[in-house]
Amino acid sequence: MTSAKPHALVTGASSGIGAAIVARLLADGWRVTGISRRGGPGEHPAYEHLSLDLSETDAVAEAVAKIEVTAFVHAAGVLKVGELGALNPEDSAAMWRLHVEVAERLANALAPRLPQGGRIIFIGSRTASGAAGRGQYAATKAALVALARSWAIELAPRGITVNVVAPAATQTPMLTDPARAGIAPKLPPIGRFVQPAEVAAAVAFFLSPEAGAITGQQLLICGGSSL
Repeated sequence: MTSAKPHALVTGASSGIGAAIVARLLADGWRVTGISRRGGPGEHPAYEHLSLDLSETDAVAEAVAKIEVTAFVHAAGVLKVGELGALNPEDSAAMWRLHVEVAERLANALAPRLPQGGRIIFIGSRTASGAAGRGQYAATKAALVALARSWAIELAPRGITVNVVAPAATQTPMLTDPARAGIAPKLPPIGRFVQPAEVAAAVAFFLSPEAGAITGQQLLICGGSSL
């Protein structure tokens, strides 16, 4: 990593996992630029907020054109559920835009300017391996793994790592989102939901110099759900 104070761009900064990542990085001494439609997680001298509707994908590259960062973390996400026979193609398209196309546009805009030792992290999902009623969502999260592995190969000569942090059901507003009506979140075997701060801690590690040899990987934070 560079000797200057590191600067991270974090999407989905206003709530849930994104807000936890912002808080953790600020506590660790990072500068953070947060992206979300709503305001950021309070006032902090090292935090700047960029109000942006990421569903408007054509605006993404221009919005970050003048931002120089050490790392970016794509944490923005949405869950829409549906079983075969009742799938909504608009839901699939919305999730693909937010999860995959935004990741692609941000990487395309920022990666050429990342310094030696830069970092890219996507927040995926344990569901990427497949789950009933979540096929469309799972497909978008699985795509992030494919992108991360492909770009990890391309960026390795510059010492830039690309990884996915993939939690199981996490204690965020998504758990009670009406969009998942009829498909309740599954409690992990540890007897509680994953906490956003636990996901943020994993992200902080992947952003650290100690993780410089880890790239193209997916870390599951599942509380035993994958066992």
